[in-house]
Amino acid sequence: MSSIPHQALPTLDEAAGFSPEQVVELALDRATLERDVGQLQQKIAGLEHQVDWFRRQIFGQKSEKRSVLAPAEQMSLGELLSLPQTGTPPDAPERSVAAHSRKRSPKAPDAKAESISFFDEARVPIEVIALASPDIAGLTPEQYEIIGTKESFRLAQRPGSYVVIKYVRPIVKRVGTQLISCPAAPVGVIEGSRADVSFVAGLLLDKMAYHLPFHRVHQRLTDAGFKVSRPWLTQLGQQASSLLEPVYDAMLASIRASRVIAMDETPIKAGQNGPGKMKQGYFWPVYGELDEVCFPFFDNRRADSVFKTLGMTPAQGAVLLSDGYSAYAHYAKKTGLTHAQCWAHARREVFEAKDAEPSAVAEGLDHIGAIYSIEADIRDKKLTGEKKRDYRLIHAKPRVELFFACPIGK
Repeated sequence: MSSIPHQALPTLDEAAGFSPEQVVELALDRATLERDVGQLQQKIAGLEHQVDWFRRQIFGQKSEKRSVLAPAEQMSLGELLSLPQTGTPPDAPERSVAAHSRKRSPKAPDAKAESISFFDEARVPIEVIALASPDIAGLTPEQYEIIGTKESFRLAQRPGSYVVIKYVRPIVKRVGTQLISCPAAPVGVIEGSRADVSFVAGLLLDKMAYHLPFHRVHQRLTDAGFKVSRPWLTQLGQQASSLLEPVYDAMLASIRASRVIAMDETPIKAGQNGPGKMKQGYFWPVYGELDEVCFPFFDNRRADSVFKTLGMTPAQGAVLLSDGYSAYAHYAKKTGLTHAQCWAHARREVFEAKDAEPSAVAEGLDHIGAIYSIEADIRDKKLTGEKKRDYRLIHAKPRVELFFACPIGK
């Protein structure tokens, strides 16, 4: 053990009279001290990293979530970390767990298939296969009586779900006039196309709803015994999409007439922009009061995309719900409608002012947190329609008024 303690390290003048053994001990002691200091610095850096992580969870830069504690337990993170350790935590109550060796109850092979209904009998085609009982093989009908039946179900697959509709049209020759006539084939949604309206609708659903590429549809058709070309499927998809343009126009007109409209913009790569590159475009989804949703597409993120989508004459008393992008504020100022930003973006703006107005920010975040709790209650209670509106008027409206009355909300 060193005879020179850490607390009394000698000066250079004092060390001049040390023996060689004391010099070695001093060097070793200095190395030990540097090692201890390095370990402490590393531990402090790790603890600071943990504290920063916990702070981000409570006041994250992306979500700005605020951890609301009960009033009796309300304290800052620093206070929580500085609490003295009063002892080891009590052990959790023990409970006995039975061993996992149990006998298996004998079940019939078809018990589960007989008890679980996994399809809608009104919509799913059912092929009935009657099975003969080997116990009555060779017996005459007079020797047995069937007193009931049992049913078992299996999910099966056939070569393909596509069918060909065959229209048989008679060619008629009038005896008196010798005129020959034949009824015309039914007119399809796409004139001159071999595709029935059911196939057109199914093709769009496979492509848009289930994200099945056309070449996968082509493979499935080929496996089912149909001979069609892949370019034909692509052309059919384009023609079918054009049939939906009047529906889109009607929905967009209905959204424009709504009193409350929600809008956002999201980037997407669309169109070729050189070898191996895609152009940057934007969808601008808009949502109306009747649950209408349209996805206008523009190749830019300029404010005129909002004007082209919503028009210059919004409904009287209209409200536009959006994020904090300046294009929406510019549109609201130009047309005179009310611009309402979502609480998530409002909370972010409030949180960013925490250094300038800590007490006001804390009060504002408490009010916003209470509004979010009310929305969680609405989801838990599964309220819809007028019940949801009444619940918000009773519980959320007072909180909103308190927020705008507090210093940070003014």
